[in-house]
Amino acid sequence: MSLHELSNRERSVLEAVVRCYVETAEPAASRTISRRFGLGVSPATVRNTMADLEEKGFLLHPHTSAGRVPTDKAYRVYVDSLMRVEPLPLREREMLAGEIAVGGSTIENILRRAAQSLGVLTQELGVALGPRLDQTVLQRLELVRLTSDRLILVLTLVGGTVRTIFIEVPGEIADPAIAEVQLVLNERLAGHSLAEIRRTLGARLRDAAPARVSDAKGSAELLNIFVQEGEQLFDVGTPTEDDAVLLGQPSLLADQPEFASGESMKRLLTLTETRSHLATALRARAAQPGVSITIGGEHGTTLLGGLTLVTAEYTAGSLTGVIGVIGPTRMPYEKVIALVAHTSSLVSDLLT
Repeated sequence: MSLHELSNRERSVLEAVVRCYVETAEPAASRTISRRFGLGVSPATVRNTMADLEEKGFLLHPHTSAGRVPTDKAYRVYVDSLMRVEPLPLREREMLAGEIAVGGSTIENILRRAAQSLGVLTQELGVALGPRLDQTVLQRLELVRLTSDRLILVLTLVGGTVRTIFIEVPGEIADPAIAEVQLVLNERLAGHSLAEIRRTLGARLRDAAPARVSDAKGSAELLNIFVQEGEQLFDVGTPTEDDAVLLGQPSLLADQPEFASGESMKRLLTLTETRSHLATALRARAAQPGVSITIGGEHGTTLLGGLTLVTAEYTAGSLTGVIGVIGPTRMPYEKVIALVAHTSSLVSDLLT
């Protein structure tokens, strides 16, 4: 049922119930609604209207309470048609900018600070998904000797992300050979995306051996490792799901009444410790413009049931990711949406 199928009175009562329940975490009673929201009708009329809304699937009537609580369906109508999102106050804009801009400038550091700041300001759990790195451009690489038969390949990507890869080498390779191969690799690969490097590495290095690599011990052998194994060595574009998701403070959620029971707390711990469900939910929102809101049962998984996920896309050059918050469906949507939208813009500005 859409908003157009509700009467004006039903819309007013539904909005009042949602606002009352979000503020108090207590089922909304007809007398409270009538007194607090100035609807111009008696508690009896409000009670009858609430009964009609319950019959239509917008409200639930807990057995132990005379009041009613909104359903996922009610929150969806509220978010899509009833609420009014106001511009973020200057104080909160300045607070966010100050918190996010201070500290390291790598993508991970900025996203972690943004998720923590969002969590504190919304009293929900801040979440962020790091970008897929396939299209990230290689800024430079270094080869560092670890042991006689093992090297570390250090990839520094545009935006500050660093990845390290271990390379097994056959026998000892002279230091001049390592330095020379590093020079060749930087000349041929820096300035190209990881995906492009994997696709064209063989062609880029095929003529390097006779032209640039000297007779230093192991030069040709080391370069050949990159020709033969380059697709695997540069396959760092997709971090593990647990690594890709950055969280704020789960304790902010744990303090909310929705997590008072042992079962709900167990679900929260599963969600924050494994993170794979969050990664899946967040990745499905990549490249979606504007603010995305998924409420309760809309997630399609029991682990996220009873929770709302509010996210917005950020950009870092050609890369994209998402940032937002997750919390109970009983959420101050207007405030959360404004904060998430503004934070995504701040993150994009810092990463540009």
